[in-house]
Amino acid sequence: MPLNNRVAVSVKRLHGEELPLPRYMTEHAAGMDLYAAVDEDAVLLPGERRLIPTGIAVALPPGYEAQIRPRSGLAVEAGVTLLNSPGTIDADYRGEIKILMINHGADSFIVKRGDRIAQMVIQKVCRASWKVTHDLEMTQRGEGGFGHTG
Repeated sequence: MPLNNRVAVSVKRLHGEELPLPRYMTEHAAGMDLYAAVDEDAVLLPGERRLIPTGIAVALPPGYEAQIRPRSGLAVEAGVTLLNSPGTIDADYRGEIKILMINHGADSFIVKRGDRIAQMVIQKVCRASWKVTHDLEMTQRGEGGFGHTG
């Protein structure tokens, strides 16, 4: 990945100094893994949801957001994913990043300290300004909605 695609993000450890900071697991990974900073094992029963702490807070530069996304391995292996996905961390948020996990699997799922529980992707943000109009430019699709394109 070219070095000019990098942005400096400040991170503060809130608890869990021994846990790794968010990191890319491969050279071309888009997302950084986030780690569970639970004090004791957290058991998610089937159908249960819970906020899991990561032990970190970040200061994103203005014009950026962090998207929190599920880990595909947890979803396929255990049926565990994230609610409110992708979650958004705004540039002005300074609190602890917490992951809203849900167990859609048939068995209980145990979150242990240091488990990789989510991915974080840093993205540029474009802000819209509204231009009120009476007519919208027509397209071939028009008002075709859900399932319209096959």
